[in-house]
Amino acid sequence: MLRQIFSKLPRKSGKSDSPGLARSNSCTTAGSTLQTQRSNSLNSGSGRPGATKRTSSAVFPASVVAGIEPLLPFKDVPNSEKMNLFVSKVSLCCVTFDFTDPTKNSIEKDVKRQTLLELLDFVASGSVKFSEPAILAMCRMCAVNLFRVFPPNYRSASDGGENDDDEPMFDPAWPHLQIVYDLLLKFITSSCLDAKVAKKYIDHSFILRMLDLFDSEDPRERDCLKTILHRVYGKFMVHRPFIRKAISNIFYRFVFETERHNGIAELLEIFGSIISGFALPLKEEHKIFLWRVLIPLHKPKTFGVYFQQMSFCVTQFIEKEPKLSSTVIRGLLKYWPITNSQKEVMFLGELEEILEAINMVEFQKVMVPLFWRIGCCINSFHFQVAERALFFWNNDQIVNLIALNRHVILPIILPALEKNSQNHWNPAVLNLTLNVRKMFMEMDDVLFMSCHTHFKEEEAKLSILAEKRKEAWELLENAASLQPITGNTAVLVTPLATSITC
Repeated sequence: MLRQIFSKLPRKSGKSDSPGLARSNSCTTAGSTLQTQRSNSLNSGSGRPGATKRTSSAVFPASVVAGIEPLLPFKDVPNSEKMNLFVSKVSLCCVTFDFTDPTKNSIEKDVKRQTLLELLDFVASGSVKFSEPAILAMCRMCAVNLFRVFPPNYRSASDGGENDDDEPMFDPAWPHLQIVYDLLLKFITSSCLDAKVAKKYIDHSFILRMLDLFDSEDPRERDCLKTILHRVYGKFMVHRPFIRKAISNIFYRFVFETERHNGIAELLEIFGSIISGFALPLKEEHKIFLWRVLIPLHKPKTFGVYFQQMSFCVTQFIEKEPKLSSTVIRGLLKYWPITNSQKEVMFLGELEEILEAINMVEFQKVMVPLFWRIGCCINSFHFQVAERALFFWNNDQIVNLIALNRHVILPIILPALEKNSQNHWNPAVLNLTLNVRKMFMEMDDVLFMSCHTHFKEEEAKLSILAEKRKEAWELLENAASLQPITGNTAVLVTPLATSITC
């Protein structure tokens, strides 16, 4: 009987006698409605036939709303009531819509859009200090509209995410999301926001969910998130260690587990500005970030996507503490991409930037393994790798380091130069090799002739060993050909006697 009576009551409530209570409960009601609808859509098999079709890059909970009505503009209320009206308007914007269908709830979407724009103008004006209920309502509204689940990325991992033909995927809800992001940015940077009060609501959970959004496939959203997170880091000093740790965990997961994440470049760009603000001497925590995060980030296949941002972070560390340069060079040599020529060219570019800032003591620690690797690059059959390695001798700072340590470096590099000058296929690489060879001759003619003589002697020894090896194999072949074939005895067969059948 009671169920029948309650079922006849109207579901949509009219104007409440206590507007303050309605305002305080609106976000909660909208959130519970969205949660119920989300669980119903997951648990029920029935629904629209096209409900499984998804064109958005994010999963939005769709609210079934009979209609929302605009509230009074801020100019029509006194200053004492503006904050209450702000809470009401923010609560109104807690209702979300499905933007994959432009024709659905078009009137309500427009009302919400106009309300968000009005809130944006109000926050930008900075006329009233935000109360704690207003901060709570604002954080709830941003959480409802922005925090969502992304579907799996089905793009092939074989291309490494560096294919220029891959166009970015744009979220159909972006015109709506952009206003919410602009509103959040204005809210955080507003002088009317008390950071001591706001830190209770922009807490660790809020920051973690914001960091999850960096995996969005829409580059416009990642760019907005980058700006907002940087402002949060600057305003809420109490959250700075947590933000650094949370970003480091994303890097760890990317390097050692998934090698899939869309926002590594943006997160590294944020860290670049953070590193520039580190005080000297560097804390052990920051050095550990360099050793365990930045250097292993050279390993993934998608290195080219975030190469510039990561190189900037490494350079910032070396400028802060030059002693770290030898550690970075050892890390580069450890993760050197022997079979990836394009990645090798990028490594050489980063290496040149480091050598421009290195001091003599740190250079001498790593010059032997470093120039052994450069020599291998000079002999590379990929002309871009060989050319990029030879370009080191166009840098005056690097040439000065080489000249002061030529007694160690020239014996390592000269064999590579001689091999190139004899048989490299590319004319540009051949000309650069001859120029570098001439530079060493002018640098120290006596040392060059000594190293050249030693190289010729080594070549002669290798030639003699090769002849002896060839003669030994010929003797073995002759001896084997004279032996009778019995049982399972292995037989040495010349290539001319074999025939290939398919």
